[in-house]
Formats: sequence, structure tokens, C-alpha cells
Amino acid sequence: MANFLHFVFGIFGNVTALFLFLSPIITFSRIIKNKSTEQFSGVPYVSTLMNCLLSAWYGLPFVSPHNLLVSTINGTGAAIELVYVFLFLFYAPKKIKTKIFTLFMVVIVAFAIIALVSLFAMHGNIRKLFCGLAATVFSICMYASPLSAMRLVIKTKSVEYMPFFLSLFVFLCGTSWFIYGLLGRDPFIAVPNGFGCFLGALQLILYAIYRDRGSKSTPSDDRLEENESMEMGYANGLDKSNQKAATRAPLTDQDKLRGQANNRF
Repeated sequence: MANFLHFVFGIFGNVTALFLFLSPIITFSRIIKNKSTEQFSGVPYVSTLMNCLLSAWYGLPFVSPHNLLVSTINGTGAAIELVYVFLFLFYAPKKIKTKIFTLFMVVIVAFAIIALVSLFAMHGNIRKLFCGLAATVFSICMYASPLSAMRLVIKTKSVEYMPFFLSLFVFLCGTSWFIYGLLGRDPFIAVPNGFGCFLGALQLILYAIYRDRGSKSTPSDDRLEENESMEMGYANGLDKSNQKAATRAPLTDQDKLRGQANNRF
């Protein structure tokens, strides 16, 4: 029964993790449409890439037996996150692009070192312990990366830059893999995902608190465009009465004399 539940929560973890990896599609649709990363952070995508690489490596049979479900979803996640990182680098400003690219290279080099050292210099439980600790550290980093977004939410009192579905699937994914780790008695899976479950719950609480506050202080784009049109129309003399007055022929001396005569009566 325990093995069956372990398998079921592994499948559920795969499903929720896939939705977690795909949830930024909404964010990147906006980035591509606006051709700008705006105030979105690229750090979560690089952190998630590192987590996926290490977790996929940890789940391989020669590192950690009975954790193949961990490898399948994290291998898929690594490919998806790689696309996100490249898109972010393409649309990011130069300063941010340099920062994210440097972080990306650190991730690739760090993973290569960890994989090669564990493959050629370690065996058995030592290999599992080394890869498990590395995966745990970067899993916690992945779950902690939205802390900057949470700080921005509290500062601006707006959830614009903390997408709801990302927060939701962080919570669901963390919860399912936390239970999977407990059932499999694997602390390298249970501990970081328990942390992710906790942070996901905090994000959902923040979303519930601030979801309606940011929109009240910011006028809509339609209203701004309407105001701009009205101001431009006024400045350019597009008012019909002003146009008629501007195009009216100048009074002659005879017209002026008639007007003065009429005013006397």
C-alpha cells in the first residue's frame, strides 16, 4: 500500500510540476507582446533550471534507486526552463541581460562539476548523499527565488508581478513531492519540497491580501488613452466651435458700423 501511494503521489507530483513549469507561459506571452521583461525577474527561471538539472541527475537509477519519476519530470522541466531563460535574455535590458547570463553560466558550470565529480569520484551511498545534498540546496534556492517578488508585492501592494498560477502550482508541487519524499523516506526530496509547500502557501496568502489593492490606484489604459485624446484634441483646436470661429471671415468696417448701430438700440 505504501509503495502504491508513493507511486500515486509521484504521478501527481509529475502533473503539478509540469503545470508549474508551464505556468510562466502567460508571463512570457506578455513579455513577447511588449518586447520587454518590465519588472519581471529572470532569477527564478535560472534557479529552477539548476534545480531541474540536479534533481533529474539525482533521480537516475545509478544515483538514487526507485526515483525515476523524479528524473522524468525534471528532465522535461530543464528543457522548458532553458527556453524561458533564452527568451528572457533576448528581451531583457542590457544590464539585466548581463546579470542573468552570468548566473546562467554559473549554473551550467556548477552542474557539470557536480555531475562529473559524482560520476567518476564517488560510488554508492556517498554518491547519493553528495547529489542529494546538492539537489536539496538548489531546490530550496528555487523555492526561495520568488521572495523578491513577494517583497515587491508588499512594497507596491500589487500582485501584478507575482502571477497567481505560478504561486498556486508552487504550493501544489511542493505539497505533492513533500508527501512523496515522506512516503519514500527520502529527506533529500521531503525537506526542500516541504519548504516549497510553506513558501507557496505564503504566496497565496499575499495574493489573497493584495489582489484587489493595486488596481484601484492605477487608471486603466483605456482611460489614459481617452484623456490623452481629449487633451490632444483640445490642444490642436479640434473642437468644432473653435474650428468654426477660427475659419470665420474677419469683419469689415461696414459690418463694425452696423454692429455699433444695433448696440445703441
